[in-house]
Amino acid sequence: MEFRRFRLAGATYFFTVVTFERRPLFAHADNVALLRQAFKTVKARHPFVIDALVLLPDHLHCLWTLPEGDDDFSSRWMSIKREFTRHCAPQYKAPISPARRAKREQAVWQRRFWEHCIRDEADFQRHCDYIHWNPVKHGYATTPEAWPYSTFQRFVERGVYPPDWCGAPDDMELG
Repeated sequence: MEFRRFRLAGATYFFTVVTFERRPLFAHADNVALLRQAFKTVKARHPFVIDALVLLPDHLHCLWTLPEGDDDFSSRWMSIKREFTRHCAPQYKAPISPARRAKREQAVWQRRFWEHCIRDEADFQRHCDYIHWNPVKHGYATTPEAWPYSTFQRFVERGVYPPDWCGAPDDMELG
């Protein structure tokens, strides 16, 4: 099956990326550090801007803006996943199925990711709210400020959110 994605050069995209079988890889600080390094390594070779991000134990959500004229987010995700997987300790890798072995894949990430091209400023803000509210939604924190693996504090420093922002907007489910 050929999987088709909408691509717009220089656009901003929302992504959801999930670990294999929703394993809580990022409940371990060493894996959080490893993922940060994977992002740095890939960004150095293939620049993009991380506009917002939240990292939960078994998945992450983020907004990226790609450089003008560039629409290749898939290669970036493939590189980030590969970089993380290459350096990930064996105990965090699930047993490999014959299908994954045939494709030379590890069992660390779900194969695909979900993406959405941001349409306008309201769409951008709605997705930022979703990202920053996500740790509360999943019960990992009582407020967005309490979750350490998020760009929420950066948004507070820029005056986008008040420090005590903790109300779930009415339309927090993205469709």
